[in-house]
Amino acid sequence: MSSPLLSARGISKAFPGVQALHDVNLHLNRGEVLAVVGENGAGKSTLMKILGGVYRPDDGVIEWEGRPVSIGSVEQAQKLGIVLIHQELNLAENLDVAGNMFLGREPTWGGPLGLIRPRMSRDAEPILRRLGFDASPRTRVADLSIGQQQLVEIARALSLQSRVIIMDEPTSSLTQRETDRLYEVIRDLKRDGISVLYISHRLKEVETIADRVTVLRDGKNAGELFRDQITHEAMVRLMVGRELKQFFHRSRHEVTPRPILEIRNLRWQEGQAPINLELRGGEIVGMAGLIGAGRTELAETVFGIRRRVSGQILLEGRPILVRHPGDAIAAGVYLVPEDRRSQGLVLGQSIRFNLSLPSLQNLQRFQLVSTRRETAMAERQRQELNIRCPSVRQIVGLLSGGNQQKVVLGKWLSRHPRVLILDEPTRGVDVGAKSEIYALMDQLAQRGVAVLMISSDLEEVLGMSDRVLVMHEGRLAGELSREQLSEEAVMRLATGAAA
Repeated sequence: MSSPLLSARGISKAFPGVQALHDVNLHLNRGEVLAVVGENGAGKSTLMKILGGVYRPDDGVIEWEGRPVSIGSVEQAQKLGIVLIHQELNLAENLDVAGNMFLGREPTWGGPLGLIRPRMSRDAEPILRRLGFDASPRTRVADLSIGQQQLVEIARALSLQSRVIIMDEPTSSLTQRETDRLYEVIRDLKRDGISVLYISHRLKEVETIADRVTVLRDGKNAGELFRDQITHEAMVRLMVGRELKQFFHRSRHEVTPRPILEIRNLRWQEGQAPINLELRGGEIVGMAGLIGAGRTELAETVFGIRRRVSGQILLEGRPILVRHPGDAIAAGVYLVPEDRRSQGLVLGQSIRFNLSLPSLQNLQRFQLVSTRRETAMAERQRQELNIRCPSVRQIVGLLSGGNQQKVVLGKWLSRHPRVLILDEPTRGVDVGAKSEIYALMDQLAQRGVAVLMISSDLEEVLGMSDRVLVMHEGRLAGELSREQLSEEAVMRLATGAAA
């Protein structure tokens, strides 16, 4: 039996206050898609960065084709044939496709006339055709869709003669059509003998594309699943170390007869169909729709980020004027934004700073913020939300995605919301943190909070919603009661088929 293409044995890695990996083993065969899954903080990205040359392990051995190797830099990894594609795409948007593919490796000779750029385009074309890329190599990257940019990253990896491509959350910003295209590309790479390490929180994707799954938990190996063993339930069991008997947490409780929030004839752009909806205390209302349907724009208008062209917002029957987020916050209407890193957090500041930021007035003493009160409030939220960190003084940018999302939620919960709008509340969050966020949403509904949950995850929408509003091309296409809910019913409205 031939040795694996790539092996990692006994890999350990520690950062200040955190043991990220402990005695982890992994092997990858030629032409295999190996998925690596685990909760946020399980060590997936750390392990991939060690294989990709970003970090050096504290202990352990890496073998390439059965021989020990030292991978001390990204360049050394690439010389072996290992290329890491990060979750946040690393492209120069002002350059064209070919310029990005050969950035830092531009040809030193471009023929008799010294025309380097045409040569780069010629060299790029066969690689791009192999991936089914349908734009010119001279197209500026800024003009490409996210899916096309993902293909440029893969094309760059192939231009390096890669034999192992590591993809970290490759579909996090892709449409379903772009995701399906990525699957085709991965299958083609397999047929060519190229191996793929695939990291994803989306377990349905793993079921679709993986030949084998390695599961990490708390920085250690939790188990391995072969193709005929890969199921959602089996992966979850290994990831969290327990059965999730009730993944979606819903309990019976009273719903207020009168709406807490009413939106009447709301528009954020001229020529748009007006939006009318109601939210009652104690209910979770899901909002579904395709990308670009206007869900985030609606949330931003209600919260005062986006200017309202016309319409009214009423809170418990009384009109409120929302000109900016401060007005919404004063009224008890809060938004957890779609992009927590750029819109919901100050990444370079501490957990304590972020949790206390909207509540500084309440934490003042003699017109100065009381550090004691601030720390006590942050510590209380840390415990209630199970934010995993050594201290509330830790920089929030160093937390896993799930724990960052808990911080975004925590800063509003300390203010006792009346209306909470959650825009993609579990995007990039592992299965264990998802379950905790669902339980928190249910608790808020029990307390009488009106919750609007915007989500592209249909399973989440169906599992958590008391009713569902569906948007299509900037208008409200329809409403579905709990009894009417199904994937087919939601998608008919989202695509305009039932308009």
